[in-house]
Amino acid sequence: MNTPIIDPLQGDFPEVIEEYLEHGCMKCIAFNRRGTLLAAGCNDGSCVVWDFETRGIAKELRDNECSSPITSVCWSKCGNRILVSAADKSLSLWDVMSGKRITRIVLQQTSLQARLHPGSSMPYLCLACPLSCAPMIVDLNTGNTTSLKVSVSDISSGPNLPSRSKCSDGITSFTPTAACFSKYGSLVYVGNSKGEILLIDHKDGELRAMVPISGGSVVKNIVFSRNGQYLLTNSNDRVIRIYENLLPLKDEVRVLDDLNKSFNDLDGVEKLKAVGTKCLTLFREFQDSITKVHWKAPCFSGDGEWVVGGSASKGEHKIYIWDRAGHLVKILEGPKEALIDLAWHPVRPIVVSVSLNGIVYIWAKDYTENWSAFAPDFKELEENEEYVEREDEFDLIPETEKVKGSDVNEDEEVDIVTTEKDPAFSDSDMSQEELCFLPATPSRDVPEQDKCVESSSKLVDSNNTGSPLSEEAGPNGLVANQASSPVEDDAGGARVKRKRKPSEKVLELQAEKIKRPSKPSKSSKPKSKSLVDQDNSNGFDGVELTDE
Repeated sequence: MNTPIIDPLQGDFPEVIEEYLEHGCMKCIAFNRRGTLLAAGCNDGSCVVWDFETRGIAKELRDNECSSPITSVCWSKCGNRILVSAADKSLSLWDVMSGKRITRIVLQQTSLQARLHPGSSMPYLCLACPLSCAPMIVDLNTGNTTSLKVSVSDISSGPNLPSRSKCSDGITSFTPTAACFSKYGSLVYVGNSKGEILLIDHKDGELRAMVPISGGSVVKNIVFSRNGQYLLTNSNDRVIRIYENLLPLKDEVRVLDDLNKSFNDLDGVEKLKAVGTKCLTLFREFQDSITKVHWKAPCFSGDGEWVVGGSASKGEHKIYIWDRAGHLVKILEGPKEALIDLAWHPVRPIVVSVSLNGIVYIWAKDYTENWSAFAPDFKELEENEEYVEREDEFDLIPETEKVKGSDVNEDEEVDIVTTEKDPAFSDSDMSQEELCFLPATPSRDVPEQDKCVESSSKLVDSNNTGSPLSEEAGPNGLVANQASSPVEDDAGGARVKRKRKPSEKVLELQAEKIKRPSKPSKSSKPKSKSLVDQDNSNGFDGVELTDE
C-alpha cells in the first residue's frame, strides 16, 4: 500500500485476518529485512521459506539429522543466511539460495532463541539463549562458545548459571535468561531473573552498565526496535516496558568507557547503576489492568510507532496493539487457539501470528475508500448542486494556464536510472546485494495427450495380460466375438477403435425403408462391392434386412 495515500484517521495497524498459511505444524516465524520472505520453523525439524507476495512456498530447508521441533529462526542482515535452533540442542546455518546447510553445531542445552550478529552481511557469530544456562556467544566456524554474565555478582565469580530456585519436589530449576544484540551488535543487552538489564561487550564479555527494572520480576523477553532507539522488555509481573536508548548507535563502547571514567568516585554496583542511567531511561509501561494477562512474543512495528503483544492465555488468540504514547488502540481476536509466536511486517501494517495448531494467520488492515482524504482536489457534496461549466474548461490550453508561467526547466536532464532509497532501509551500508526473492522452480505439467496415451496403453496391456474384455476366444488366443471385445490395439496402442452399434433412429429409418421400398429406376445401377463394403463400415453391417 502506498504510504502517502493512506487515510491518517484510520490508523496504520492491522484489523482483520486476511489469509492463513498452512504447511505441516509451524512453531516460529521471522521476516527477512525487506519483508518479502517469511521463514517458519516446523515441528518436524524443517524450515519453510514463504514468498510473502505470492503466499507460496519458495524453499524448504530440511536436514536429515534433525527431526526435532524448531525453537527459533533468524535471518542474516543481507537475507542470504538463516540460523535455525532446534529442540535437539543444535544450531544450523543454511544458505537460502542453494538450500544447503553450511554448518551444524550441537550445544549442551536447548536454545530457546538464537540470533545472528547484525553487524555483518555474512555473520559467523550468533547469540544463543539456552534453556537452563547463561546466554552465550557462539562461533559458528569453530564451534567455540563464550558464556555471558547474567548478574552483577558474576563480576568477581565469573560466568555461571542463571539464578536457581528449589521447587516443591526438591528439584533445582533454572530461570531462562533473555538477551539480544544492539542494532549493530557491539553490545548485548541481557535481562535476568532479578529484574535487571545488563549491558555487556560481546567481544571481551565485560559488564559495562546495569539498569534495574521496577518490580524486580523475571525478564522473559527483550527486543530492540528496528531503528535501535527503543528497547522493549516483558517481565513476569505482566507489564511491558519501553526504554529509550540514550547511547549513540555506532559508537556505544567508546561512550561507555567515557562514562565509566567519569564515575571513578563510585565503585561496584553503584557505578554500574550510575552508568546505566545514562544508557536507558523508562519511556512507557503497557499492561491490561483488568484481566492481568501474561504477554507472549511482544515486539515493535516496523517504524516503531506501535507496540504489539499476544495474550499468553490458553484457548484464546488475542493480539493487543498500543501506540507509543501508551494508549490501547486495538484488540484483535482470532480463533479459539493459543498464540505461540508473533511478528510485525518490517514496512507494512501486517501482523503474522502462529497458533498452537501450527497455522500462520496474516492480519492486515481493512481499507475503506475515502476519496475526500485521498484526492486533494476532490470536494465531497452534501447534496446535489447544479454544475456551471467554465468557459475554457475544455480548451486545449485553458486561459488560466496561459497566464501562469511554467516553473519546469525543460532543458534540465531527467534522471531515470538512479533510484531513491527507501527511508525504512536508509541505514543499509552493505556492499553486497540483498536476497529479496527466490527464483521460482515451476513443475512440468503432463499434457492431456500423454495422459490419454498412458490410459489407453494401460487398458490394452490389461487386455493382453489376462484381464478379459471378451467372453470367447479362439484356439489361437484371438477374440472370436468382436461385439464382446470393443477395444482393439492399433499402431502399438496409440489409437483406440470402438465398434459402434446402430442407434434407434437408424433402426427406425431402416424399418421404414423396408415397408416402403423404392422402385429402381432404369438408369440405376447396382452398387459395386466397394460401396457395399463402405456401407458396412459405416455401422450398418450389424443389422440384417429381411423382407416379410
